[in-house]
Amino acid sequence: MGFGSYDESEQENQQSSADIDESEAVASHENDHDGSSTFEAGASNEDLIGRLDEMRDEDDE
Repeated sequence: MGFGSYDESEQENQQSSADIDESEAVASHENDHDGSSTFEAGASNEDLIGRLDEMRDEDDE
């Protein structure tokens, strides 16, 4: 059988041999949060852009 060929019997063996324990599954909605969050940088956009330009200049050196 060549690379990438499909073998139905192998596919069936993989599905039937998978032991899945539902009690150990992760509950993805266990810790849902319906609020909002905000962040204040404490610097103006001009200050942040200036600092970014400085960092880029340092990388060029």
